[in-house]
Amino acid sequence: MDANWIAIAASIVLQSSPLIIAVCGETLSERAGVVNLSLDGSLLLSAMAGFAAAYVSNSLLLGFLAGAGVGALMALVVAFGSLALRQSQVAVGFVLTLLGDSLSAFLGQNFTRLPGIWVPRLPIPWLKDIPVLGPIVFNQDLVVYFALVLTLASTWWIFHSRPGLALRSAGERPEAAFARGVAVRKLRYAYAVLGGALVGVAGAAYSLDVKIGWAEGHTRGLGWIALAIVIFGGWSPLRGALGVLLFVATRSVISVVLQRSLGESSVVVLNALPWLLMLLVLLVVSGRLGGQLLARLPAPLQRPLRGLMQAAPPAALGAELKEG
Repeated sequence: MDANWIAIAASIVLQSSPLIIAVCGETLSERAGVVNLSLDGSLLLSAMAGFAAAYVSNSLLLGFLAGAGVGALMALVVAFGSLALRQSQVAVGFVLTLLGDSLSAFLGQNFTRLPGIWVPRLPIPWLKDIPVLGPIVFNQDLVVYFALVLTLASTWWIFHSRPGLALRSAGERPEAAFARGVAVRKLRYAYAVLGGALVGVAGAAYSLDVKIGWAEGHTRGLGWIALAIVIFGGWSPLRGALGVLLFVATRSVISVVLQRSLGESSVVVLNALPWLLMLLVLLVVSGRLGGQLLARLPAPLQRPLRGLMQAAPPAALGAELKEG
């Protein structure tokens, strides 16, 4: 493969990694039955907090811990509002999105466009020398490796482990899970906070690795994209990660084409692109459009695409918990 294409592929993998982490976190939360609609505000606030903590302390670890703490706290508020106060998860999450956006702009004023530390590249010996795959995957940094391990580990945990069975039962049939001895309420709290912490890590990764530094609106819109990709991926971390790679690759290709044809006007189009792609994903996956498109495809392609284009959410997702 040409060196330029390898460099482009490596860049796509790097840019995808924080969004993959956020998608895995939200998938875990929604599999347990909690919709964290605060993702966009959480990503913004954790990106600001992560950069600020790393800048002040000169420690990447403290930066990521700060981001994780912010994300976990916002997810805890969503879970508490739903499980303890019996309020709408969607309403609470939406308010927190607006709050996180505003707080990130206000609290991050003193850290705007300051040079700070960033995640260094950490090539893996021997593996980085594998033709094509090595430079793309194994000549990256710890954020990329963490996203890869997290995707595989969370997929195994959800679908191939006993605790994963309890997780899925809490999101599908909480009453039946409670009858079998699963502490559904505690489990939902735990996975909501864990998922939120991962979203916070993703936010910090943007300001410390992908879009180094902090500026107002740093990750605005990406939280909504993450929510759409969770749906597109059928609530599977592995399929969600593939959806992220597809989204980032598509956006990269389109941006190059638009810049060549539209010049400076392409910026406006690119800002609208994530929203248009999100709406398209939701129309294809959640509505009749997906079934109509499937019917037009050749028979050999219909079976592998059926699960992707007609994904069903966990049955008790966002529903009020009566037991546990």
